[in-house]
Amino acid sequence: MQSENKKVAIVTGANRGIGYETCRQLSQLGIITILTSRNETKGEQAVDALSEGEGELLYHQLDVTRSVSIARLKNYVIDNFQQCDILVNNAGVFLDRGVSILDLQEETLQETLQINFMGSLKMCQKFLPLMQESGYGRIVNVSSTMGSISSMGAGSAAYKLSKLMMNGMTRILAAENDKADIKINTMAPGWVRSDMGGPSAPRTLSQGADTIIWLATLPEDGPSGGFFEERTPGAW
Repeated sequence: MQSENKKVAIVTGANRGIGYETCRQLSQLGIITILTSRNETKGEQAVDALSEGEGELLYHQLDVTRSVSIARLKNYVIDNFQQCDILVNNAGVFLDRGVSILDLQEETLQETLQINFMGSLKMCQKFLPLMQESGYGRIVNVSSTMGSISSMGAGSAAYKLSKLMMNGMTRILAAENDKADIKINTMAPGWVRSDMGGPSAPRTLSQGADTIIWLATLPEDGPSGGFFEERTPGAW
């Protein structure tokens, strides 16, 4: 299986919600899109549903908390495409909604950081070198305004801290990267109607994914090391 000069994208946590919509839009742009999820059955069902439309969409199982799982995905990408052009770190959990930091359980904090932050970091550590070899890449880290230090408030400390760390990681990765056509950014999709956001959220999945798609397809003179909301710089 060759990419035939097409871009190759990986989206984590993509069997539903914003990740699912991101895969739909990327594949419709003619980008070979690898939809990943921890649950293989749900991931394959998502690909089957999306494959009814246009675009090239593939599935690979991925648990971002397990290094061996990430390594298997990297081997699959190298064996089949020899490249990774776009990485969207979307996999995430929100386990302590409204919980006081004084009541935060260590297990909840550890699980949240392992998925939301460490999972994204390990994906970058594996796939950024492939981008550096080719001289091209786009990494989009899906964060939240709740991870903004300028607006940090009470409650939900595990989730907020995990996104704060993701934002910091983005700045560090961008600063350390010396390839002009590799762009590494973080973004906030807003309050979106999804399993995480709930039915009362004001934004659609398409609206939530819009900035992801924009950052994933930036031109060579596009920004890097930024935090964006609705395609505009947001408050750190």
